[in-house]
Parts: sequence; structure tokens; C-alpha cells
Amino acid sequence: MIYDYAHFIKRSWPLLTFGMITVFWGNFGQSFFISWYGASFQQSLQLTATAYGSAYSTATLASGLLLMWMGAAIDKVSLRWFVTFSSAGLFAAMISLSQVTTLSGLIIGLFLLRFFGQGLLPHTAITTMAREFSLHRGKAISIASTGVPIGEVLLPSFALLLIAILGWQKSWLLIGLSIPLLYLPSALWLLGRSQQKKYSEQTSANSPLTSSPARQGSRRTLLTDYRFWLALPAILAAPFIITGIFIHQGFILREMGWTAPLFASCFVFYGISHCLSSIYIGALVDRFSGLQLFKYYPVPMLLGLLTCSFASGNWVAYILMIFLGLSIGSANPIINGLWVEVYGTKHLGSIRALISSLAVISTAASPILFGMLIDAGISAMRLFTLLAIYLTAAILLSFFSFSAPQLLTGNKKKG
Repeated sequence: MIYDYAHFIKRSWPLLTFGMITVFWGNFGQSFFISWYGASFQQSLQLTATAYGSAYSTATLASGLLLMWMGAAIDKVSLRWFVTFSSAGLFAAMISLSQVTTLSGLIIGLFLLRFFGQGLLPHTAITTMAREFSLHRGKAISIASTGVPIGEVLLPSFALLLIAILGWQKSWLLIGLSIPLLYLPSALWLLGRSQQKKYSEQTSANSPLTSSPARQGSRRTLLTDYRFWLALPAILAAPFIITGIFIHQGFILREMGWTAPLFASCFVFYGISHCLSSIYIGALVDRFSGLQLFKYYPVPMLLGLLTCSFASGNWVAYILMIFLGLSIGSANPIINGLWVEVYGTKHLGSIRALISSLAVISTAASPILFGMLIDAGISAMRLFTLLAIYLTAAILLSFFSFSAPQLLTGNKKKG
């Protein structure tokens, strides 16, 4: 496995590096990073848990709905233009947050941050990896996806340091300047470099993993496929649950008796388990398929939630974060590989835009639902129990959805 990765990276490093840094800069719009500003948002604007959750959910819902339309444009426009547009939008989001003084301003800033950071930048990177690579698709997606765990390891402590030194608003300004000064020039240079023939992927036409379905599925095909609807609760489980936990981590920390420095240290373990599982599962996707592995990716997350439902202590925080990392790291190569295996690559951007949009919408729902439960007096352990019940049901439904031999042949199973 190590040799396969080393040879692949040496051959295709420009496009892989582009994918990784694009995902990394998208971290600034992810819940795990924004969560470290939650207390500052609430204190500065005097918001309750429900009000803050509602503002976050409103911004996220709007970004998810727009992503469903805008994300499909990656099938039609130049990748360089799409990257430039997305990074300019993320820069505007950070400038907006550095000046926010009202609730409406916060919602606008969060909307831009979620749309361009959580939405378009990762969508651009993963769609590019899935489309441009075939034999090594799983490894390409997993390598690009390591931009998230790298951020999870480095950025929480970085955020705390910046807030302590500059204050929360000025820290957004400093982070924003990294986009025109570092990210965009690097991304465009790497894309240009990747066009050279010596960096193209070497594939085998006879490999079963390079083959596409007999028919190329569209967004309409996906929406009329009953298997997709059975799989959807498991697909959305990770973004829904993890976003809710991270956004309301202040409540969870108080209830579970964990300190902020302890939880920040847990992110290191979360990031490591995220990275290692992504790398390992990416190779397994190339060896087997996303179809075969899909049903099992939420299991570690379920074990982490059950641990929090019945136990307390600092060690539980580490167990939770490690197991969340294992599931979220497995999700990207498995789920994104699955779409190509079932529906092909012709409309991949459109299909991924829809899935990403639904995932973003799920992250809009969890903060407000968690906030309502918190304001109603639910305990953290009871909350973890409810999440475990939902996840168990989602796993059971997934066993009746996609199965390994099935590929797209209209709306019928391939025999």
C-alpha cells in the first residue's frame, strides 16, 4: 500500500497537491473551525444558544440550496475560473466577518463562509479527483481529503492563538489575506503544471475499477433511484451529527466535564484518525469498491456515540473524537467512489452538487435542532443516546440500498 501511494504521488503530485490545499482552505468554512468562534459570536452579539443555532442554520441552509445550482457549473466551466471564483468568495466572507457588528451581518458572513468554504472549495477538489483519476480514484480522493484532518490537527490551536493575540474579528482579516497571497497563486500554478503529460495518470483499460456504468446517470436518475433514498440517512449522518456536536461543543464540554484545552487536544487525535482512515480506506476502495464498503463506514461513529451515552470522564472525549475521525475519514473515498461506480462521471459535478447541498442542509438542521433540545433542558448523555438511535436506523436502511454487483442500467438492477 505504501509503495502504491508513493508511486502514485510521484506521478501525479501537482493535481493531488491542488486537491489537498483546496480542501485545506475550505476548512475555514467547516464547522470544526467556526465552532471556536461560537462563544465570541454569542458574547459579542448577546445571542442565546437557539438564536446562534438559528443564525448558523439559516446561513448554512441558504448556502446548501445555492450549492445545488452553483455546484453543477463545474461540469460546464473552466476549472481555473471555478477555483478563482470560489476563492474570491471565501476571501469576501472573511472580510465580512472581520467587520460584523449585527446579527444580520453575522448571517451574511456565515452564509458566504459556508457556501464558499464548506461548499464550493471541497466540491471542486473532490469532483476533480473523482473525474480525473480512474484506477487510483480512491487514493486520489483520500489524498485530497487529508486537507481536512491536517486542518483539524493544526487549526483549532491556531484559532485560539489568533483570537488571544488579535481578537476574533482581526483574526478573520489575517486568515482572509492568505487566500490571494498564498492559496490562489499556488492553486493556479498546480493546475497548470498538472496539464503536462508526464503528470497524467497511468491507467489500465482492463481494470474493473476504471470501468463506468453502461449508462451515465444524471441527477434525475439518482433522484428516481429508490436505493439512493435508502442510503441517504447514512450518507447525511456524519455531517449532521458532527456539525451539531462541534457547533454546540460549549454545552457538551460543560455537561461532560471536559475543558476547552482538553477538547482542543482531542482534535489532534480526531485529525490523525481521520487522516489514517482516509488513506487506508482509499486504497481499499481501489481494491474493492465504494459499493462494498459503504454500509460499514458509520460503525465507528456509532461506537463513539454509545460510549458517550453510558460513560463519563476525560478518556471518553478521546474515544468520541477518534471514532468520529475514523468514520468521517472513511466517508469521502467510499461515498464519492460510490457515485462514480453507480452513475458514471459525465454528470458527476451535478450529482455531487446535489449530494453536497443535501449534506450542507443537514448541517443547517443540526445546530438549530441541538439548540432547541439544549434550551429544553436535555442532558448531553441523553443527546448522544438519541444520535446513536438515529445512526443505528440509518445503518440498517443502508443494507437495503446499494449492493456491490449493482451498476446503473436505467432504474433496474444489473443482474
